[in-house]
Amino acid sequence: MTTWACSLWETAPETIREIVNQFLDSSIPEIFAVFFAIVYLVLAVREDIRCWYAALASTSIFLIIFWDVTLYMESGLQIYYLLMAVYGWYQWRGGDKAGTQALSISRWSIRTHLVSISAVVVISGISGYLLSINTNASLPFLDSFTTWASVLTTYMVTKKIYENWAYWLVIDAVSIYLYLDRALYFTALLFVIYIIIIGFGWRSWSKKLATQSTHA
Repeated sequence: MTTWACSLWETAPETIREIVNQFLDSSIPEIFAVFFAIVYLVLAVREDIRCWYAALASTSIFLIIFWDVTLYMESGLQIYYLLMAVYGWYQWRGGDKAGTQALSISRWSIRTHLVSISAVVVISGISGYLLSINTNASLPFLDSFTTWASVLTTYMVTKKIYENWAYWLVIDAVSIYLYLDRALYFTALLFVIYIIIIGFGWRSWSKKLATQSTHA
């Protein structure tokens, strides 16, 4: 560092220096996982079927990372993501209609949303309690919530349910706190980027949904 840079670094708040050091110490696998995760979401916004290939790469790496930092529910979630990446690819290509893009964006009824959200809350409470008394899991209730909510919302993406963007907005906001607590700063940054991209995704799918309704 130059003299000026060193002086600036020495006067920086301790918290800022700690965060920068954590960034520098972050593992290469985490950086790759974040990269593929961003590629996945950008392609998903565009309804590009190749998003599922990026999802396979990202989740394979995150599975190991989350286990190492005792986010067991998040780690287990990655196995589900791997399966959903295959299922999503199959659905988006039109099932047995190879080479087609048959699946259109659709919406759920209010009743379906209420039932789904209630199920997530109840299951999260049960699994969070079990983790808290049987394991050394970190933030078991938040870990459970983001996991089960992500299970539901990932399924919504494979079916191109329009409201998935609203669900992801809540999940990602909670996840940022979860990952900061575990010093996974690159992953936390990923979810900040996710929230930004969600806005574009929401807008893009809104326009496509309106176009579908016009042509229906």
